[in-house]
Amino acid sequence: MPAYEEIFEKVQSTLVDALGVDEEEVSRESTLQGDLGAESIDFLDIVFRLERNFGIKIPRGELFPENLADPEWIADGRLTSKGVAELKARLPFADLSKLEADPDVEKLGDLYTVDMLVQYVQSKLGS
Repeated sequence: MPAYEEIFEKVQSTLVDALGVDEEEVSRESTLQGDLGAESIDFLDIVFRLERNFGIKIPRGELFPENLADPEWIADGRLTSKGVAELKARLPFADLSKLEADPDVEKLGDLYTVDMLVQYVQSKLGS
């Protein structure tokens, strides 16, 4: 299995191609939406490019979960404890610590970092 740094460099290159950003903009902590300007349509392109560049299959909704609008998961613009638990189950490779401290739904986009992508790819390559 490739080392973290090798995967990071390939993910970085993938994001440069998919989003038209400069390599220097893509750090481990960069958020896809806030820092790199990704929009929902870009997520499809990112998935396609990751699949091709790493030779992996990414099932729909596995990397970027869909249908999170369940009333048991979100109330008054905040994730409920069930919502946080659901995200943990769906995104075991993501760091949810900031979202647990402040479960504002508006901050969901901050989950999708470059490091999360690297962790995800690493988990796929290891299985």
